[in-house]
Amino acid sequence: MNDTYHILTIAGSLRENSSTAHVLRAAENLGQGILHFTRYHGLASLPAFDDNDEIPAAVADFKQQVQAADAVLICTPEYAFGVPGALKNALDWTISSGEFVNKPVGLITASTRGESGHASLLLTLSAISAIVPEGASLLVPFIRSKIDADGNIVDWQTRRGLSAVIENLALALRE
Repeated sequence: MNDTYHILTIAGSLRENSSTAHVLRAAENLGQGILHFTRYHGLASLPAFDDNDEIPAAVADFKQQVQAADAVLICTPEYAFGVPGALKNALDWTISSGEFVNKPVGLITASTRGESGHASLLLTLSAISAIVPEGASLLVPFIRSKIDADGNIVDWQTRRGLSAVIENLALALRE
């Protein structure tokens, strides 16, 4: 049995200091000891999806990181009632190669509202055959009111929800 699981974290926002980056940091802190986290920082470097046979180096690196991880944790905002383009583009690159097939994925949508983007991303994850374990999905509306100036989660319900996502993702890996 594996004592420590490797989780690749992906922020759907390209801004380093975004709300989603802060939420991922909080989730990573909550999961210390049971999970080992590696943040993926290459969304902005991925070229637009192209189904040619030639795979760009940045895409090959992304696919390798997803493949090597025991699970993936995504935290994303909602843009224009949907998934941010850079995140959707990254997922599109894995459609035919299958890096997400049967891969446990935790999903946190942290935005002003987020319902449409969250639903859209759940549908995309289903299309690429990722597994979102029961309780490993969280919608955090009005995220900016739930973090302080330093990016710390100050809302206890949000912290509890993040803990549940981490616990349920870890539980799915142990099964």
